[in-house]
Amino acid sequence: MKNIYTILLFLIGTSFTFAQSGDLKGTVVDQNNNPLSNVNISISKTSLGTTTNAKGRFEIKNLAAGPYTLTLSIVGHVSKQISTTVLANKSIEIVTVSLPEQSEQLNEVVVKGHHNKYAVKTPSSSLRLKTEIAKLPQNIQIISSELLQDQQATSIMDGVIRNVSGVTLLEHWGNFARVNMRGFRLPAFRNGFNVQDTWGPLSEDMAFVDQIEFVKGPAGFMMSAGEPGGFYNVVTKKPSEKSIRQVSLMAGSFDNYRATLDLGGKATENGKLLYRALTYNLSQKTSVTAELSVQQAESYMGAAYVFAPNEDGYGSLDRDFKFTDTNYPASDIQEVTFFGTVKHDFNKDWSWETKFGSLRYDQVGNSTWVWSMEQNGDAVRYISNWDALSIGKYFQTYVSGAFQTGGVSHKLLGGFDYSQKEYWADFNQFGLTDIDQPFNIYNPVYGNTELPVFNKSVPVQYRDNIYNYGGINRSVYVQDEIGFFNDKARLTLAGRYTNLFTRGKDETDSKITPRIGLSVDILPSLTAYALYDRSFIGQNGVSFTGETFDPVDANDIEGGIKKSFFDGRLRTSLGAYQITKQNVLVTDPENPNFSIQLGEIQSKGIEFDLQGEITPELNVILNYANTNVEITEDTNPESIGQRVAGHAKHLTNGWLNYKFPEISKLQGFGASLGYQYQIDRSTWSWGADNESQLPNYFRLDGALSWSNDQFRVQLNVNNLLNEYLYSGSNYATYLYWQSEPGINGRVTVTYNF
Repeated sequence: MKNIYTILLFLIGTSFTFAQSGDLKGTVVDQNNNPLSNVNISISKTSLGTTTNAKGRFEIKNLAAGPYTLTLSIVGHVSKQISTTVLANKSIEIVTVSLPEQSEQLNEVVVKGHHNKYAVKTPSSSLRLKTEIAKLPQNIQIISSELLQDQQATSIMDGVIRNVSGVTLLEHWGNFARVNMRGFRLPAFRNGFNVQDTWGPLSEDMAFVDQIEFVKGPAGFMMSAGEPGGFYNVVTKKPSEKSIRQVSLMAGSFDNYRATLDLGGKATENGKLLYRALTYNLSQKTSVTAELSVQQAESYMGAAYVFAPNEDGYGSLDRDFKFTDTNYPASDIQEVTFFGTVKHDFNKDWSWETKFGSLRYDQVGNSTWVWSMEQNGDAVRYISNWDALSIGKYFQTYVSGAFQTGGVSHKLLGGFDYSQKEYWADFNQFGLTDIDQPFNIYNPVYGNTELPVFNKSVPVQYRDNIYNYGGINRSVYVQDEIGFFNDKARLTLAGRYTNLFTRGKDETDSKITPRIGLSVDILPSLTAYALYDRSFIGQNGVSFTGETFDPVDANDIEGGIKKSFFDGRLRTSLGAYQITKQNVLVTDPENPNFSIQLGEIQSKGIEFDLQGEITPELNVILNYANTNVEITEDTNPESIGQRVAGHAKHLTNGWLNYKFPEISKLQGFGASLGYQYQIDRSTWSWGADNESQLPNYFRLDGALSWSNDQFRVQLNVNNLLNEYLYSGSNYATYLYWQSEPGINGRVTVTYNF
């Protein structure tokens, strides 16, 4: 471990150079004075640059004082170059630039802006934040669409989480991802809405995904009712004026075939109606966006689990061992989501946005588990019904703005959030499949079981003795980011009032959760930050005396530094945190069948993330996390100090991508190599003396590619070392595990037309 810490300190401790700096900002419009989005802004003789947002605005911060030449370009419009001068400690507003449409179709794009593949500068609008990530008092990591493409990810379960420090994927039922970070489950967000279910939502197809944002800590600017580890937000692709015409075909191991089609651009000549999803620009200041997504899946629920006696140990059966019978049926799942957004800009500083959404998840099927396991390998299996329905309704409205009070700047955010969720599931119907004789794992015989018949005649929400949970969350939030010393120091003061109704409780839970953050630019490329934030979780049930339980209360204290290298092309962050969960339910020592609120869990750790480019040809992802989660208060003294399962104590990942330069004879070719390494890990339980029963995890992946302006051919090979990789847990009389595939690959051909 000393070597790892030495590397981190070396990367962060590289000598810094100080320079007086200033900012450049401006607006780009077309010949009709309509804002132009996605315009490339590049600075001559540097790799610096940015793109305009939906309002045609751009901003480049922390430029050394002096003269600059900016090139503004976008396909279909005349490119322009303008000269300006940056003044120390000043923010220079450039005169509005007009880029008229080309009168003739270009045969080639002459001006090419430089784009950083892996380091995303700003979060999506669904996070509501107007400040770039490096200046925020929070650890936020973003996985870009280019990184998803280089790794050929088709769902979040394809190893996507390795691109962020400290994130692990627990076992799965084949259709959704259970993602943990800092020792706690991460709620799944989609376009800023919390769509998490106990078993859901359906894992998003990456063909629809633009980027994935991991927000670490309670993040009161988005939610307060939930686990304190943070959340991940899947941002789907949005319409733009840029024409998008892309088709891809993939073939891979295990008869894996896939085709995708991505179309987008202007639906009308004046650009008022855009498609991919649908956006209609009512005016220069007002737009309406609608997005409908339908996912259909067929999943063999629980079929990935393998069971064995304790004495045999994990991985004691062949990696491809099949525990279910050949007649085990698949489950049918359909998920339909709809999101709508209305945006209005009052002026360049103030805007209003209202969003609404709905989710419906229908599942008709079953799951399987082991009924008993003998030491000689004789197992009795059973199948249970698993029909489910989940319905979610969501609403958000908020106003954001900027203003000055003397020499102090303010970025104000305020709004109202509402969500209503309910889930129904029928688990109660089940039947044994091994009736005449047990299934022996050492001498398996297939094809001799009979499937139980379940009554599915009544819709699941109206059946007797079903599992049902739900809740309504109403909250009001206000935040002010206050900038001092020409925004070189930023103080965030915020608070959220949340009223939470939990099905099964007669009373609602209400709480005010404060948020305080500080971010200071020590140098133009070095920022230090500190944060205090809180969250809470409603609880069901009553004590022996009939008293209801207070919500679990959690607070997060963290701080760190963010450093950029090579003129901002390579970005790093190093932070430490401590999360404390109080009011956790523990066993009542006087009434063992009941609980009392005396428990406390504490999570501590450090996290390091590096992403970006070392040279224009070489891009890199590197991260490390040390996580420790343990019980700090309990009615049983022997439990104090016991580790809480669901994390790896040491976790590091890396990904390198090299693309040969245009001057090379190998122009267009590229290669990637990545690893995942987990030490001292667990999913649901630890062994004796708090020791992990699972071996360390190491996986090596690679890729080769070739591309030009129209074609891309890519080969990815996962688990290059063909390691037997798995995760699992001990169930006292038996244990189980889920194995990953051995060496496997996929080839994708993409054509842009």
